[in-house]
Amino acid sequence: MTRKKKIIVTVTNDLTHDQRVRKVCNSLMKLGYEPHLVGRKLFSSEPIERPYPTTRFKLIFNKGAIFYAEYNLRLFLFLLFKKYHSIHANDLDTLLAAYLGSKLRGKELVYDSHEYFTEVPELAESPFAKRTWERIEEWIFPTLKQVITVNESIANLYKEKYGKHVKVMRNIPEGKPEGMEPSTTKVSRSALGLPEDKTILIVQGTGINVDRGNEELVEAMRYLDGFLLLIIGSGDVLPQLKETVSSEELNEKILFKDKMPYEQLKFYTAASDGGISIDKDTNINYRFSLPNKLFDFIHAEIPCIVSDLPEVKRIVQDYKVGTVLSSHKPKKMAEEIKNYFLSYDKEKLKDNTRVAAAELTWENEEKVLEEIYNSNN
Repeated sequence: MTRKKKIIVTVTNDLTHDQRVRKVCNSLMKLGYEPHLVGRKLFSSEPIERPYPTTRFKLIFNKGAIFYAEYNLRLFLFLLFKKYHSIHANDLDTLLAAYLGSKLRGKELVYDSHEYFTEVPELAESPFAKRTWERIEEWIFPTLKQVITVNESIANLYKEKYGKHVKVMRNIPEGKPEGMEPSTTKVSRSALGLPEDKTILIVQGTGINVDRGNEELVEAMRYLDGFLLLIIGSGDVLPQLKETVSSEELNEKILFKDKMPYEQLKFYTAASDGGISIDKDTNINYRFSLPNKLFDFIHAEIPCIVSDLPEVKRIVQDYKVGTVLSSHKPKKMAEEIKNYFLSYDKEKLKDNTRVAAAELTWENEEKVLEEIYNSNN
């Protein structure tokens, strides 16, 4: 019996909620490989069960430059002594160890860039850290043979900077199983503790952060009678949002829920009337964001309410699956949201989301992996 070739898949998170990486590993299994997923373990990390091996490093440090140094050292040592066919490095923060390991072991390396890492907001206030990551990228990127990213806009940025072709594999949910009806992903609002008599807007994810439009959205709820804003997930702006809700007495209009497993989250998404993705154009990554929650909304057959950014706007307008807001001013946002829900054709919207969902599936995106790994054999 031929042993399956092992692919080491590297991330710096704790493996629990990274849907893109989970899908990549499942796709590699379908292609006949054995993925081995490597990340870190936090005190708050939940147990995980996967049909492939996983390793989570227990680290001394959990943030800052010293964390990245410790993680990459641990990963490098891991890669020196493990048996594997190739490495699938997710994002720049795992690339250094993966690159050095692949060179010393003579192994193939695939780089999967989930964002334009050197322009993430967290680096804006740390010029030294930003320049350090830029130097790592500038050293390694030109040598890479296989690079993937999440949308055409970021692929074009890499091409302009390094003159290299970058493949695009968007972060899109798996398609619904054949014969599966939308009702099978629904749970009654009462069972979820949600009101039956409100138009529910949902904000979801692990990136509910500053300058992604949620501050203005909370303010806009003052003008949206009959609406409930459901915020599920984690992020650095949540304490500020909760303080605003409390001080402005918006508790009846805004409901917060903690980060939850995707299998649970999808019931809240399907029970909502509209999904919100309103990043602001404050940096390159926000400008060219194409968040997977947009596709979650489409697969849940609810309209997408998005800001005027190129990647999300293209999806919403091409497939006619929602509306593009013209402003982040709270009163204007509220007016446009209210007008949309007064005028849109719900059945036509559902038809359009079904067409989009049939085309926008991970099963179509994963063909990029098949092309890459077949060429590496």
